[in-house]
Amino acid sequence: MNTAFHLLPAAASSAANRFDLLMLTLVLLTGTVAFAVAFLIVWFSIRYRKGSRADRSHAPTTGRRIEVAWVIVPLMLFLCVYAWAAYDYLQLYRIPSNAMPVFVVAKQWMWKLEHGNGRREISELHVPVGQPVRLVMTSQDVIHSFFVPAFRIKQDVLPGRYTSIWFTPTQPGEFTLFCAEYCGTEHSVMRGRIVVMPPAEFSRWLAQGAGHPGMAARGFDLFRQFGCSGCHASGSAVHAPDLNGLLGRTVHLQDGRSLVADENYVRDSILLPKKDVAAGYEPIMPSFAGQISEEDLMAIIEFLRQTGENDAARIR
Repeated sequence: MNTAFHLLPAAASSAANRFDLLMLTLVLLTGTVAFAVAFLIVWFSIRYRKGSRADRSHAPTTGRRIEVAWVIVPLMLFLCVYAWAAYDYLQLYRIPSNAMPVFVVAKQWMWKLEHGNGRREISELHVPVGQPVRLVMTSQDVIHSFFVPAFRIKQDVLPGRYTSIWFTPTQPGEFTLFCAEYCGTEHSVMRGRIVVMPPAEFSRWLAQGAGHPGMAARGFDLFRQFGCSGCHASGSAVHAPDLNGLLGRTVHLQDGRSLVADENYVRDSILLPKKDVAAGYEPIMPSFAGQISEEDLMAIIEFLRQTGENDAARIR
């Protein structure tokens, strides 16, 4: 039987080859330096051992050029590697505008995933090849870690806040999903799979779940059910912030700070409304902590992202 030796696992995302090249470069660089130092130690130990015939007369007392060289050259090499790694790291947080959002809730010991049209999956994620995918993740209990070796992505999933990661799959197939953070007695079985499909096939698969309300539509219903529209609607008598187009907007706070509204800001505003109070408004909003699930929070956030309350008629 013919077997092929693979130094690295399959590279199935747009970033995988970049990360592999960086890692191999770093291993080669550090390995070369380590080998050179080890070789010189052994060579000098033999060459200048006690009793050897090495000429020790006229030994130099200074060697500024050598000293400068062995400081500057390694420094420049490792600064270059640092700049390279920093650039690739920043790309993880420069999310393409056309990235498809998928919402993930981790819990002992499974992954619950939901697409924008409302289709849900358990410990399995279907995505189209060539399409950037953004994961918005939170945990229902303890710290988990979303790890797909073939995509070279790993992101901690934390209770009480949202974390995010994105990837672009480059080849169809099935790839293993792991939890890479010890999360309890059944941690080893918290596995899943990523199914990468051709775009047309994925569209057909996704449409099969269209019988359920989309996340934005469900979020709009929850927005009214929890009474949010009673204060945040344009015609409301209550003086409350306008939420249309909130995601990505700069918000000025009562304490003089400013921030860009993201998923964590919306989540905190619902569960911890006195944490970041918008400038010009009184902190009178009640907390909904313990009254709303993580899945419902994500649906409200998706509603706010897509349209805002005044555009609800366009949501389906």
